[in-house]
Amino acid sequence: MNYGIPVTLDLPFAEAVERVRAALAEQGFGILTEIDVQATLRAKLDEEIEEYVILGACNPSLAHRAIEVDRRIGLLLPCNVVVRAADGHTVVEVMDPQLMVRVTEQPGLEAVADEAAGRLRAALGALVD
Repeated sequence: MNYGIPVTLDLPFAEAVERVRAALAEQGFGILTEIDVQATLRAKLDEEIEEYVILGACNPSLAHRAIEVDRRIGLLLPCNVVVRAADGHTVVEVMDPQLMVRVTEQPGLEAVADEAAGRLRAALGALVD
């Protein structure tokens, strides 16, 4: 099952994270959570991985519409965005909002997922322009 939408950037990791934040904001998404996976694994397990951050992005209007359809949808919110270093590049991957429809089998979520996917794709597109 394909559940992500990726782009690869020729940007340093820190710059890519800032550009991702700005591109998401342009599409109405705020960042509710930020998990520095690299730092967490280092601190908790003494393990080293590449730079890796998970951003919990939320568009309040879309989240509200989804919650109105299915109160349990919060289990799949917010839209996770991964920014990670890979082979001298930075990879940005967003969760495909269509996953909400496939997992829940709620046809009422299709319009919300379509709009969320369009906004997320636009944010990714702004990163590669």
